[in-house]
Amino acid sequence: MTEETLVEEARTETVPPVRPWPALDLPGVAFDPVLSELMEQGPVTRVELPNGEGWAWLVTRMDDVRTVTNDPRFSREAVVDREVTRLAPHFVPSRAAVGFLDPPDHTRLRRAVAPALTADGVERVRDSARRMLDELVDDLLANGPPADLTAEVLSPFPIAVICELMGVPVADRQGMHAWTRLILSSSHGASVGEQAKEEMGTYFAELLDARADSAGEDIASLLGTAVARREISLKEAVGLAVLLQIGGEAVTGNSGQMFYLLLTRPELADRLRADREIRPRAIDELLRHIPHRNAVGLSRIALEDVEIKGVRIRAGDAVYVSYLAANRDPDVFPDPGTIDLTRSPNPHVAFGFGPHYCPGSQLARMESELLVDALLDRVPNLRLAVPPEQVPFRKGTLIRGPEALPVAW
Repeated sequence: MTEETLVEEARTETVPPVRPWPALDLPGVAFDPVLSELMEQGPVTRVELPNGEGWAWLVTRMDDVRTVTNDPRFSREAVVDREVTRLAPHFVPSRAAVGFLDPPDHTRLRRAVAPALTADGVERVRDSARRMLDELVDDLLANGPPADLTAEVLSPFPIAVICELMGVPVADRQGMHAWTRLILSSSHGASVGEQAKEEMGTYFAELLDARADSAGEDIASLLGTAVARREISLKEAVGLAVLLQIGGEAVTGNSGQMFYLLLTRPELADRLRADREIRPRAIDELLRHIPHRNAVGLSRIALEDVEIKGVRIRAGDAVYVSYLAANRDPDVFPDPGTIDLTRSPNPHVAFGFGPHYCPGSQLARMESELLVDALLDRVPNLRLAVPPEQVPFRKGTLIRGPEALPVAW
């Protein structure tokens, strides 16, 4: 064995220490200090999260995040049989759920709902979404200040839009919201979250069966007819419906953080009021900057040995990516901690990357655009009604955002 080979093997086998990551509730839109330390420690580190077993690799640089999320050697499906270290206390993955499928099954399942989630499909609900938002803002203005922007607008609006796209009747929308909150909470225990997921699944199974012969363009109709044609199974369709319904409400947390930033940094809001042309780019920059979630999401399992930045990840190892860290990669985003409303290009990964890229990204962007337009243009001098440190943020949840956003105008 040559000296060069020995040096190369020693370099490859260097293993970073395991860093406990408690993923505590953080104030406001503060960036996770543990994640900051991990980013400084190296591009590939090891972490231990509060639940599950063992440790997992964490990659934080943009190019590595894209590699792991887009490389078939890293499998979501293989996670199903593993007790991987994780943030969520309750974790019962289903083999039929789209989040735990690899291509080609993953591709086949997403294809069933693609027409509703393309740019054209989302445009189909833009006018109705704008009307629903205008009604909410009308009520906000009529009731007068002070008000809770989360309760009055930022929560009911995404619920109404995702339910419209899903084809959920108006009478059932609050029930959907209640189930979603329980599923996303980490403070109620495993049984409560799983029961809520089962109840939502039962609801969608019945709704999809009722839409089996539908010619509708809503997602429930698309899934119902796909099941009837035996293109996908009912279990797969229900799993995808549950995922999309839950994901649709993530806009509440994201928009809450956006407006918290705009209201605590009034110079940003003033800039957007003065220059409508930069709003789409500004929304992308805010999406890049805000911390969407606590810690990390779902892991992957290496199916074979893979080397990343001189670190050998062995077959069977669990691997996480951090989209939050990738969005602060200084090699991609100059001065990444600064909010630059005209940043271009802005190749952020706020909606993920690779086959599991968020299917609702077009919808989320549209909702963000409508919210920024409506609230900045229609509510003059919108401001926080309390000091920033008194804005309550959600605790014990996977998705970050204000529990309430007290405002005045």
